[in-house]
Amino acid sequence: MATQAITQDAVINAARKLGRSLNNEQADFLRTYLDQLIKWNRKMNLVGKSSWQQVFDTLIVDSLFLADFLDGLPLEDQPLTLDLGAGAGLPGIPLRSIWQDGVYWLVEVREKRSLFMRSVLGRMGLPNTHVFHGRAEDALTRLAESGHSATADLILSRAFMPWRKLLDFTRPMLRDGGIIVILANDPQPADSDIPDGWKLADVASYPAARDERYFWSLIKS
Repeated sequence: MATQAITQDAVINAARKLGRSLNNEQADFLRTYLDQLIKWNRKMNLVGKSSWQQVFDTLIVDSLFLADFLDGLPLEDQPLTLDLGAGAGLPGIPLRSIWQDGVYWLVEVREKRSLFMRSVLGRMGLPNTHVFHGRAEDALTRLAESGHSATADLILSRAFMPWRKLLDFTRPMLRDGGIIVILANDPQPADSDIPDGWKLADVASYPAARDERYFWSLIKS
């Protein structure tokens, strides 16, 4: 049986149910991403056995709320962002459908997932959004060799590694005053648990898939 086509109106309605409005361009970006994700998922198992509606409600929901969260952070006007362990492009590609500030790099070591992201970005035409295929610790060195900044303004992570280890790992990658945002299933740690050299900044929670999820932002000091 043929899969029912994903329409722009259906995407707008799905976002509305989650309390987020989309314009036609944003909805069309997301429609294209979802269409390609479901097609590739049949061969690559990118997101498990899920319909596009399930993907929207359980995964893309993060990106919808993340866009608003980033708008409230003290970022540079045109930040250089690294999205570590981007996998199937989540949260980054849906996020860039809505939030398009600066230059955004999806960092992924697995070749097939990198290929998927490059393919879908080629169809979507998102501005200043790129895929780095390789190890996260090599990303900025190689980007600097091609004329980009050697440190990032913003790093995003969802389940890339445990948060304490992540702070040590990303510290050399961020400029002073740079921000890391962690997408988590648990509330933020207490200030007393934050390692030296970091300051817990804005935090937020939001409903997703009948659970509560969280954003933590930490500033490198």
